[in-house]
Amino acid sequence: MSDTKTEIWFYHLERSTLDQVLPGLLEKTLQRGWRALVRVKDVADIDEIDELLWTYRPDSFLPHGRADAEHANRQPVLLTESGENLNSAQTLFIVDESELGDTEDYARCFIIFDGRNDSSVQHARNRWRDLKDGKAELQYWKQDEEGRWARAA
Repeated sequence: MSDTKTEIWFYHLERSTLDQVLPGLLEKTLQRGWRALVRVKDVADIDEIDELLWTYRPDSFLPHGRADAEHANRQPVLLTESGENLNSAQTLFIVDESELGDTEDYARCFIIFDGRNDSSVQHARNRWRDLKDGKAELQYWKQDEEGRWARAA
C-alpha cells in the first residue's frame, strides 16, 4: 500500500464515445511508463474493447491482453471484469458501471461514463458522492464545445 492517495478522475463523455476516448488515455498512460488495468462489466465489453485496441488506428495498435489469457501478468494494458490487478498496473480504468473495488494500489483511477445514458450518469453521481464522503482525491473532467477536456471540479 502506498502512502499517497490514489487520484480518481471522472471522465464525463458527452461529445465523444468510449471508443474515441479510451485509446488516447491508454496511450498517454503507456507513455508515462505505467501499466493499465481496464475493468468492464462483462465479457461482451471485453470483446469490444479488445477489438477496438487492435483496430482504432489503421497505422497502429495498443499492446494489450485479456485477464483470461496466457501471460496476463506481462500485458501493459489488461482487460478484465475482475478486481484482481494481475499485471501490476499503476492505473485503473473503470468503464461505466463496472465494479470499482479497491483503488489504493493505483496511482490514478479513471472512471469513464457515458453522459448520454441516465443510468451511467446516476451511477457516477453516486460514486462521486461516496468517494467524496471517503475523502478521496477527486477530479471531474468534461469536454468543452470544441471537444477538448477541461477540469470542471
